[in-house]
Amino acid sequence: MATALVNGRVLRDGGLVDGLAVLVDGARIVDVQPRAAVRAAHTHDLHGQRLLPGFIDTQVNGGGGVLFNDAPSVDAIRAIGRAHRCFGTTGFLPTLISDDLAVIEAALDAVRTAISPMDGAARVPGVLGVHIEGPFLNPDRKGVHDPAKLRALDAAAIELLSRPTGGRTMVTLAPEMTTPEAIRRLASAGVVVSAGHTNASCAEVQAALGAGLRGFTHLFNAMSQLGSREPGVVGAALDDPASFCGLIVDGVHVDPLTLRLALRAKSSARFMLVTDAMSNIGNGDGDFRIQGKRIRVLDNQLRDDDGVLAGANLTMSAAVANAMRLLGADLGTAVRMASANPAEFLGLTDLGAIAPGRRASLVLVDEHGSVLETWIDGEHAIHH
Repeated sequence: MATALVNGRVLRDGGLVDGLAVLVDGARIVDVQPRAAVRAAHTHDLHGQRLLPGFIDTQVNGGGGVLFNDAPSVDAIRAIGRAHRCFGTTGFLPTLISDDLAVIEAALDAVRTAISPMDGAARVPGVLGVHIEGPFLNPDRKGVHDPAKLRALDAAAIELLSRPTGGRTMVTLAPEMTTPEAIRRLASAGVVVSAGHTNASCAEVQAALGAGLRGFTHLFNAMSQLGSREPGVVGAALDDPASFCGLIVDGVHVDPLTLRLALRAKSSARFMLVTDAMSNIGNGDGDFRIQGKRIRVLDNQLRDDDGVLAGANLTMSAAVANAMRLLGADLGTAVRMASANPAEFLGLTDLGAIAPGRRASLVLVDEHGSVLETWIDGEHAIHH
């Protein structure tokens, strides 16, 4: 029996619409109708709040006191998902920063089990795949990544990354540290390839785009910048109309003016909000460690003892609010950057919108953007 979500303001085609009922049957939205036409036996009152497509985070390193690198396990994925769900994230890629191939293999195995558990175990809600961020990066743009972990993208690594997990595998690499043919092999295997931690020239990025590069990891951060004679990675990213760009909109990683200029240079449909969140989200604001490095939480920033940024102290609900407050995006645009755009980037056509046939992954927020309730594939949780 379908449940009708009623008395809410439903985000449709970029605007909030009153008087609609969203019918959910199991994991799917089966219809969106005028409230007066609904005859469902079960109703759920949304109390006039805003019903949005659930947020999708393609770059989440940790949460709930857990860092994925420290514990590449199903339990870690579950803890990370639980912590971020409270902030509207209903789909996510647990993200592994540069590490040994054995750790990458453990992460891939954990995601495979989280998506398709054995022996009656419960599936981890919201996990859509995995993001392997490195170790195929340029040491000159390593950021907080451990330089001892960086390595070449060889045949063994390509074979490992190409293994199916039941979800999407996203890989961040530096195009200049590999070849277009290697990128083509990954893309042909279904891997979503993104450029990041890279000092590539514009020409090197354009060659990678021709080979199947699909996106750019945290645009502007840890990459060659737009210059007068060398457009760099940033120039190539903004010039290419098809690729997607992840944005950390926290007011720290990139100046809001720079982000506003980027949004004028390229369609907003090709930008995605990401958190680049660490273990402190959902676990207080205390310091933590990454691969032996102490990371301090100061003034809403995460920095190591050398002052290098180490991820972001950011949630998806805050990223959406920041996109509106700092970038001037309207609600529809900000939410698309957090839902429909990352869904399209990952090739998940059944997520990212409130429409018949889509998965019932939804978030209910108040007028201030605070998360009240979520649904992941129809499974409901209350957060207030």
